[in-house]
Amino acid sequence: MTNPSESEIMHTTILVDVQLQRTDADEHDASLQELRQLIETLGWKIAGALTQKMSSLNAASLIGPGKLEELSDLVKASPEVDSVVFDHELTTTQVRNIREATGVDVYDRPAIILEIFHRHARTKEAQLQVELARLKYLAPRERVVGAKERKGGGRGARAVSESFHELERRQVRDRIRELQRELDVVHAEQVERRRHREGLSKVAIVGYTNSGKSSLMRALTSSDVLVADQLFATLDTTVRALQPETQPRILVSDTVGFIRNLPHDLVASFRSTLDEALDASLLLHVVDASDPSLRSHIQVTREVLDGIDAGKLPSLLILNKIDAVDIAQKALLKKEFPDAIPMSALNPRDIEALHERLVKFFLDNMTQVDLVVSYGKEGVLAEIRKNVHVLKESYDEKGMCLTIKATPGTLTALKRRLAS
Repeated sequence: MTNPSESEIMHTTILVDVQLQRTDADEHDASLQELRQLIETLGWKIAGALTQKMSSLNAASLIGPGKLEELSDLVKASPEVDSVVFDHELTTTQVRNIREATGVDVYDRPAIILEIFHRHARTKEAQLQVELARLKYLAPRERVVGAKERKGGGRGARAVSESFHELERRQVRDRIRELQRELDVVHAEQVERRRHREGLSKVAIVGYTNSGKSSLMRALTSSDVLVADQLFATLDTTVRALQPETQPRILVSDTVGFIRNLPHDLVASFRSTLDEALDASLLLHVVDASDPSLRSHIQVTREVLDGIDAGKLPSLLILNKIDAVDIAQKALLKKEFPDAIPMSALNPRDIEALHERLVKFFLDNMTQVDLVVSYGKEGVLAEIRKNVHVLKESYDEKGMCLTIKATPGTLTALKRRLAS
């Protein structure tokens, strides 16, 4: 694959579009348009496209032999082209055969997604996660130039080539183990940070990439979260307090965006990041209401959430960018999603209304209890005033007597602190 450090150099590619007869035309078109956006996110130029309709995929090269020859001719006729991109996942054999036929780098859809994640990883955790996923996914597809090709072939050359492959496989396995160990340490730190937030009121923003999650995060928390009209502009989880601050505080976290055919190894590597969603009391499922593919986007997000056991958490469907939707479409969306919240993350009144909705959600789920904070435990009082709703307080011989309202999780954590 192309060295990511060369991202400044103009990269030119040819897009290969394969449509299976059983695939819905609208879904196919949406997937192809999304792949174009992914390629543009990398800053690559699309020099041309090759299309083929098929009843089944070719095991050797995905496309038929005639189309593969046509693709090779197309690449040779365009000296600036240095890669081809397929909107399907390719096997190791297919990558090798296509590369040998065209003489240029070969990418499939998951590889493009991984390349974007590699470029956008900023924190140590994200960089470790992406490198681990890239090694697991891309290493088997990389073609090692063996001794046979360098020295002219022969039985001995083949043996040297095989030992070369084995050496690389061992190096890759060793690096994967090393990355996993480093990630385990980072994950333990994340678990410890989440333990300190145990019992707090937490909201996680989830949804398809480029649906406006970062804009919503910025608006709800008055934070400087990066907002960009790009797929996967941000990868790292951010946790901020809802603004204006409430009593108790409500924490809001943003998570990595989802997309069709998100590589399995990438989901697995980002598990610690996605655990922020699993750790939340409420999910804000953000959808771009103006996107014709919003229904499939909803489905993809739900499938990923189910995959991390977060599918049954309470959630609010946010139909974002509603200002870009015409009146007729708004009526259809209201009928289809009656419980959804139509809004724009850029509209202060919509943000204020959502703020009130979040506060109400947690107040409605709070329990009123009487609590005694014994003398010597005064250090817990600051935490109580920050994280619960204090209705009444007084003193007696045992300590401070409080009447509070708090979520069940907060009460459990608080009673554990007072008992320790």
